[in-house]
Amino acid sequence: MKQAKKSVKHSIKVLSTSFLVAAMLAACSSSPGGNGEQAQSGSSGGEAAGKLELGIMVPNFEAETPAANNPVIQKLEELTNTELEFQWVPSSSYEDKFNITLASGKLPDVMVVLGKSPSFINASRNGAFWELGPYLKDYPNLSQANEIILNNASIDGKTYGIYRARVLGRNGVTIRKDWLDNLGLSAPTTIDEFYNVMKAFTENDPDGNGKKDTYGLIASKFNGPWDIMSVWFGAPNRWGEDENGQLVPAHKTPQYLEALKFFRKLYEEGLVNKDFAVMDATKMPDLMVNGKGGVMVDVADNAQRIDQKVLEKDPNATGAIDVLPAMVGPEGHRDLPTSGYSGMIAISKSVKTEEELKEVLTFLDKLNEEELQMLMSSGIEGTHYEKKEDYIVPSTDKQILRDLNGTNQILMFIPETRGLSVEQTPVRQKVAEIQKANEEIVIPNPGEPLISDVYAQKGPQLDNIINDARTKFIVGQIDEQGLQEAFELWEANGGTEYIEEVNKLYAEVKQ
Repeated sequence: MKQAKKSVKHSIKVLSTSFLVAAMLAACSSSPGGNGEQAQSGSSGGEAAGKLELGIMVPNFEAETPAANNPVIQKLEELTNTELEFQWVPSSSYEDKFNITLASGKLPDVMVVLGKSPSFINASRNGAFWELGPYLKDYPNLSQANEIILNNASIDGKTYGIYRARVLGRNGVTIRKDWLDNLGLSAPTTIDEFYNVMKAFTENDPDGNGKKDTYGLIASKFNGPWDIMSVWFGAPNRWGEDENGQLVPAHKTPQYLEALKFFRKLYEEGLVNKDFAVMDATKMPDLMVNGKGGVMVDVADNAQRIDQKVLEKDPNATGAIDVLPAMVGPEGHRDLPTSGYSGMIAISKSVKTEEELKEVLTFLDKLNEEELQMLMSSGIEGTHYEKKEDYIVPSTDKQILRDLNGTNQILMFIPETRGLSVEQTPVRQKVAEIQKANEEIVIPNPGEPLISDVYAQKGPQLDNIINDARTKFIVGQIDEQGLQEAFELWEANGGTEYIEEVNKLYAEVKQ
């Protein structure tokens, strides 16, 4: 290891308490392939023998870290002309180590940030990380970053990290196609057709067993499906603009109330499982696999998992499961997106100059090329996987696959995932098609980048008031008057201040 990096490592270890000293010593003493962390890196984005030298802090979700002579990382260095020093941190302690490192003031050049935690927000605002927004346009891949996701990942409207992309338009409708076929029905495309299918699945014996023992919609105490369907009706994604350009929470819109009336109707007519308010979300797929319910509104990729379970139960049930996009509602085709990212890649001010920053951004941009995506996620052909037609067959040797532990954590997948994947079933292919098409109809949340102090203090309490009221209204425990009283309670317990603060922040960002 280079002496410069040793000195930086030493400076990080000299923290005040014996706990921190012990933690850092443990991090520095881990052997290659062991369970501990490798040595702390903190280079200044410099060059050695013409190579870009970088220290990178990365979470590891496996029991073992990649070996020091890892061929995947050696190949990465060769392809990018870099000398990389990874600091592998167990995922279970990553946030703690992240905060300790921030407090030390001696940061690695590049750090994976798992989320917009208060410590990362404060460090970004105080200048610990480069604001990257003005630079992204100069790089062939990073310039194609999705504007909605950039906004979601931003802090005060500024980009302090390059998002690690996840499917933005992930949500969809999983449905028992065999039930549709048994009843001579077409796949629904509108909310009205959706209702008619739910009714038929409940009342017309779709499984042909002669019993009335099925229902249309499978729901649970997880709020996600209700949020997804509310957007079908035109309700905003958490926050929407009114005619004056002010942000209004979703529950204060008439479209939200229309959605709740629809949900209440489904419940009153027995078209959704009666125990949804207390049922754990993990049980939802089992109800569909076992032929109790016909539809789930959730992430579209549930369809491929349910399809696999149905085939395991009955190998002849090919084509029993299908996946559909969002239903078309009164305001057109709309879908609720995910945030579109899982953490970020931030560049610290250990990278001293703008010239060095651009070199690091060039490296990160290259990681989005097909060859490097394949390398970091699947490894080296002939060692970690074999090609078969237009897909790959991963090795089953766990010792070999150890080389890949954590390497995909620095991938951003911007503008898209490239390269080959495992063999695709028809349902998997359709899931991918729907999720890609959803990007054209997702409804962004304009309040996503706004960091509210009120919400940081009272968010769970405020959310519980709305979610509890929604459930009580659906199951008939309260009427519209009771719903309105719950909304007033929300305002009295900090909601009014929350709205005011969000709109103040929104005005600042727009300026």
